[in-house]
Amino acid sequence: MTKAAELPASPAVVVRGLSKRFGSTRALSEIDFEVAPGEIVGLMGANGAGKSTLVNALVGVVRPDEGVMTVGGRPYAPASPRDAIAAGIVAIHQATDRAGAPGLTVAETLLLDRFADGRSGFFVSPRSIRRAAAAIADRAGFDLPLDRDFADIGPAERQLVAVARALSAEARVLVFDEPTASLSSAEAARLFDVVEALAAQGLAIVYISHRTQDLRRLASRVVVLRGGRVVAGFRRPIDFDATLQAMIGRPVASAHPDARSPRGAPVLETRGLTLRRGAPAIDLALHAGEVTAITGPLGAGKSRLLLALFGAVAPAAGEMRLNGRPWRPKNPAEAIASGVHLAAEDRRRTSFVPPDWPGGSLSASIALPHLGRWFRHGFLIPAVERAAALRAIHSLDIRASGPDARLDTLSGGNQQKVVLGRWLAVRPRALLLDEPFQGVDVGARADIAAAVRGLSDVATLVATSDPEEALEVADRVFILDASGLRPFVADGEPSATIGSIDGRLV
Repeated sequence: MTKAAELPASPAVVVRGLSKRFGSTRALSEIDFEVAPGEIVGLMGANGAGKSTLVNALVGVVRPDEGVMTVGGRPYAPASPRDAIAAGIVAIHQATDRAGAPGLTVAETLLLDRFADGRSGFFVSPRSIRRAAAAIADRAGFDLPLDRDFADIGPAERQLVAVARALSAEARVLVFDEPTASLSSAEAARLFDVVEALAAQGLAIVYISHRTQDLRRLASRVVVLRGGRVVAGFRRPIDFDATLQAMIGRPVASAHPDARSPRGAPVLETRGLTLRRGAPAIDLALHAGEVTAITGPLGAGKSRLLLALFGAVAPAAGEMRLNGRPWRPKNPAEAIASGVHLAAEDRRRTSFVPPDWPGGSLSASIALPHLGRWFRHGFLIPAVERAAALRAIHSLDIRASGPDARLDTLSGGNQQKVVLGRWLAVRPRALLLDEPFQGVDVGARADIAAAVRGLSDVATLVATSDPEEALEVADRVFILDASGLRPFVADGEPSATIGSIDGRLV
């Protein structure tokens, strides 16, 4: 990585006095910010701090009310994302579904910008598209399924497509918005190599992340936003305890699991469960009042295990038991009725309806899986929905205007709290959470972890590709990979017997 002392004196992009209001809300207030060529600057802030608005101003999505920007020393006032790309500023957004569209192959998605500006020519062939797309993927260092439909690939692969597509542009400034949120540790490490290589080539990098391990690896300095203002800046060696305190404006309480009373009886069990033919068998018992986490590489079966327990997919073989009785739900509706609740990985695709449809509000979203139970005669009672929403808002500290707030107006952390509130509206026996901290800031993450650990009579299973998240929330941590399910091991001590890694209970 380029050291700060070696950075050119002239910044690649400069922001001075940038301010932006949305109605009565001041999203940005006199922001001063700059990045030099070859520098990687981390941008941190809780959800709602102004990070997205600043990025949107940089890439031409919103126009600031006040302030000036320069790129390469020249005045810069983009009226659209096309203007930003022409000036060499490209953003890779957290919402990976923006990177492509259903019906397009991954190869076609990678070439969308060339199609739009005519660089691909009038006549193109599938072979030429694939060859050009393969060159883009190779440059990014990713092995992408070029012939698959974009709609059929998962969040992790969509993120990789977004990264590769951005790198294909002639950019001088790259803005990464939570790029590792859907990536495994190995994929994240590969992305880090790419980011460092780009910085070494002289690109200016703005790297937005809630993950301190990302910034510890990459950032030469970190800028912290809170309430639409720059409140702190840190250079290497970066004090991340101080950055987290600056983000939320108060000391950060320990998120490490506290001592727990003895666990309750087994609620949900698997015995010899195989998710696919030839896969290793999984033996697992989830106990009341205990949080169990499973981590491991993408594709190992974490999500499929949760889907099998929820009745969304059928296992290949083996046995499942709920409260000591055989458990083989025909579908998710039967699982929900039996008290087995799943918050799936991609909240936008699995938990929300389009914002303008009936059901796009906070209260309707929480009520959606429970309509048959709450309104047995088919007549919806808004007061019942609002009461459940108000309970969730209060218990989970959801930052929203009220029960009628549209979900697309909420930050990622508050959206995730709504998803959790939905499944806690009717007390579950077993709560299955797939990547519950994806795209969630440190404050919201602590709130969600505290709520999950406060469920004294619920068996909770968390699937996460981030071992640090698993260690923060769980009483027991397991790894699931090609060899099967085994306790997380560090320094020779299995987590199932409660050890310690850097002071954290595992």
